Amino acid sequence: MDAPHLPLHYQPAHELLGQLEAGTLTSEALMTALLARIREHNPAINAIVTLDEQSAMTSAREADKQRVANIAKGPLHGLPLTLKDTWEVAGMPCTAGAPALRNHRPEIHADIVQRLANAGAIILGKTNVPIYATDLQSYNKLFGVTNNPHNSAHTPGGSSGGAAAALAAGMTPLEVGSDLAGSIRIPAHFCGVFGHKPTRSLVSFRGHIPGPPGTQSRPDLVEGGPMARNARDLELLLKVIAGPRPVEERSWALNMWPSNLQSIDQARVGLWLEDSLCPVEKELTEGYRALGKSLADKGALVAEASHPLLSLEHILPPYFNLLGSLLSTSLKPAQRRQMKWIARLGPWLRFLGPTTPFIGEYGRGVNQSVYQWMAWSEMREKMRAEIESLFREVDVLLTPVTPTTAIRHDHSHPAFKRRITVAGQPRAYMDQFCWIAFATLLGLPATSVPIGRTDDGLPFNVQVIGAPGMDLTTIRFAQLLEEAGLAGFVKPEGL
Repeated sequence: MDAPHLPLHYQPAHELLGQLEAGTLTSEALMTALLARIREHNPAINAIVTLDEQSAMTSAREADKQRVANIAKGPLHGLPLTLKDTWEVAGMPCTAGAPALRNHRPEIHADIVQRLANAGAIILGKTNVPIYATDLQSYNKLFGVTNNPHNSAHTPGGSSGGAAAALAAGMTPLEVGSDLAGSIRIPAHFCGVFGHKPTRSLVSFRGHIPGPPGTQSRPDLVEGGPMARNARDLELLLKVIAGPRPVEERSWALNMWPSNLQSIDQARVGLWLEDSLCPVEKELTEGYRALGKSLADKGALVAEASHPLLSLEHILPPYFNLLGSLLSTSLKPAQRRQMKWIARLGPWLRFLGPTTPFIGEYGRGVNQSVYQWMAWSEMREKMRAEIESLFREVDVLLTPVTPTTAIRHDHSHPAFKRRITVAGQPRAYMDQFCWIAFATLLGLPATSVPIGRTDDGLPFNVQVIGAPGMDLTTIRFAQLLEEAGLAGFVKPEGL
C-alpha cells in the first residue's frame, strides 16, 4: 500500500516530514493521532512505559509555530518519536527496567537525545526493556511484560523489545535502540520491522544505561542505532544520531561512505545461511534461499560466501569471552564464582542438557585478568582486519538473525536453563546470540530486514552485513529489497 493511503500512524517518517514541511500536516495533528493510537493499543501490548502527553503536545504546538515562522530546527522538526528506556532524556524517567532506578530523572540529555532535539524531534515517551537491558525478552518488575503485536503469546524480543513493538503497532514512526547481543536486530526480526546496528563507535553511547548513570567511558561491543518501518527512515535517523561526541567535534567530523549500489543487478551478495553449531529452523532457511534465488533472478551476483572467518567455531569463543568481560562489572562476587565453575565445567555441561557452543568462554571472560583480555581483544582486531578480504569480493553478506521466529514468553529462572525449540529439538536459550555474534565481534554494520512470514503468521528478517564503515551500503541494500518487493514491513493482523 502506498504511504499516502496508509493511516497517519503507519506512514513512514520521511513522508510525515514531507507533509509537515509542505504544511498539509501539523505536528499537533500528528501528535494527537499517535497519542490516540497509544491509548487504543498500548494497554494490550505494553510497549510504551512512560508518556508525558501534556509536555509532548506543548512541544508539538511550539514546533508548528516555529515552522510557520520559518525557523524549523532541523531534519526531524516537529516529528514525535519514542525512545528505548535506556537513553537519558532530561526531566523524563530513565529506569532501564530496574526498580533501583525508578526515581532516576536525568538533568541532561544523552548525546543522541541532544542530537534528536537539535534536529527538532519531540520525545513523546519511553519504551520497555528487560532489567538493565540484559535479556532477549522485554519484561521487568517496574512495568511488566511487553507483548509481540503479531501474537501476544510471543515476546517482541529484547532488549529493544518495547521499541520494536511500538513501531510494529504504529505507536511511533522512529526509535533508537541499542545492541550488544542483537538487541536491535533480534527485536526487529521478531516484530518484522527494520533495525540497524552501526559500525563500531559511529554513535555516541554517553547517556545510556547501562553503564551506571554518569558513565563517560564507552563500553566494548555495544552500539546504538536506528529502528523504523522502512530502510529510508533508517538512513534518515542514522544521519541524525551518528557523529562525534561534543568534545570530539574539535578533531573529527562524520563522513560516511556513500553506497555505490543503484540497483539490485549491481549487487554482489554472499550467503552464509547454515552452520552446524547453530541450526536454524527449516522454514527460515528456505526463506533465505528463496531470497537469494530472487536476487539472482534480478541480476545480482549471488554465491555462497567463502572465508575462513565464516565459521561460528572461530567467532563464538572471542565473542563470548569479551562479552563475559564486559558484563562482569555488573556481577556480584558469588555470581563471578559461579562463572568460574561454568568455565571449568564447560566441556561437560552438555551432559546436563543443551548448551550453546563455547559458552564456557563467557565464564572465563568474567574472571580473566587484563592481560588475558588484551590478548582476546587483539585477536578480535586481527580478525576485523582479515574480514576486509571478504568484502572485496561481496558488497553484503546475508545471514540469519536467530534460529527461530519470536519465541513464546518464558520468564523462568535461571535464564541459562531456558530452552528454545529448533526443528523439533530443544536448544539452549543462548543459541539466540550465535548469528548476531559475527557483526558484533568485528564491529560491522548489520541491518535487520523483514523479508517474510512463516505459516503461523510470525515475521522473520534477514541480517545484511557490510564492511566496517559501509553502513549506507547495508541500508541501501535493504531499500533495494523493498523497492523490488522482496522485503518490507507488514502490519500485524487486527492492527
